[in-house]
Amino acid sequence: MSTETATLTRREDLAPPAVDRHRLRRHVLTLALIIVLVVALITLVPGLASLRSRLAHGNAAWLSLGAVLKVLSAFCYVAVFRSVFCRRMSWRLSTEIGLSELGANAVIPTGGAGGLALGAWALHRAGMDGGRIARRSVAFFFLTSVPNVLGVIIVGLGLAGGVFEGRAALGLTLGPAIVAAAAVVATIVGGRWAGSLEQRAAARSKSSSRIARVLRVLSGGVDEALALLRRGDVVLLLGLAGYLAFDVMILWATFHAFGSAPPLAIIWIGYLIGELGGLIPVPGGIGGVDLGLVGTLVLYHVPLTAATAAVLAYRALALLIPAALGVVAFALLRRSLAREALEISICEPGEQVEVIGRGTVRLTA
Repeated sequence: MSTETATLTRREDLAPPAVDRHRLRRHVLTLALIIVLVVALITLVPGLASLRSRLAHGNAAWLSLGAVLKVLSAFCYVAVFRSVFCRRMSWRLSTEIGLSELGANAVIPTGGAGGLALGAWALHRAGMDGGRIARRSVAFFFLTSVPNVLGVIIVGLGLAGGVFEGRAALGLTLGPAIVAAAAVVATIVGGRWAGSLEQRAAARSKSSSRIARVLRVLSGGVDEALALLRRGDVVLLLGLAGYLAFDVMILWATFHAFGSAPPLAIIWIGYLIGELGGLIPVPGGIGGVDLGLVGTLVLYHVPLTAATAAVLAYRALALLIPAALGVVAFALLRRSLAREALEISICEPGEQVEVIGRGTVRLTA
């Protein structure tokens, strides 16, 4: 945005979204309580001796590899965030916001939506209207789901056709692939259908109803996601692939850390289906994701003890690393904002100042 058109008033609110400290504290305490209960259960229940033994003999090198993979997955998330929401945004700001989002998503039980308020705030700073922000948020969810759905189709068909190593009933290979393909078609068709409904609703009423606005956002979000895919942005495509692939390979690493790993295709399809447990609204998805992953892997003939040990280690890495990165990133972001606020306060009207998300702008009274 050029300095001739970009302006900023002293009264303009550029602060990040307010943090509900009581709500955040409640989620953190709930998360901590669940972790304590899980540790107590594993430690005290007599029938879990084999699981305790397996967890006690984990290979540190494999677990360290899992931690590195989680960091790589997090930075792929940052690449996707920047590509979808604002490619003009600096990589530094994109990293601070993206990692802060991941940290929030590790604590707040919103199925991945908890951190997007930070993205919406950054876009609002850059002058993007609320409707486009909403559409890009829908596009973001759609795009980050695409690799998961394609993975189910590819791995499911590969297992059903004997291309990939692994043993599973046809209903657990071909079935998920068919459902995933149907989900892709339904999403695209649903977006078109929502657009048609919105146009009919707008034609019947001059004022835009809430339903019409929601339909417009859904339709526009799907269209923008498809447009972003057609653009062939290498950073976006690699980010989407890496965000999923590195995360799946954490589970592969934790299986090796505890002595045995099923075929890679079984790990992939178990992960892709089991992660649906994250839709259950509990902090960090604890319980929902864990049971979903373990249950799905057992369906694919992975021994219960091996699956439980690998999933618990994977979940520990998947929660603790984003939370730690998010704390650091948000602290850096707030420090940048404090420095920016000081610069604005000492500038006179007509002078130029660097504003996060906008670049160089001219200050007005």
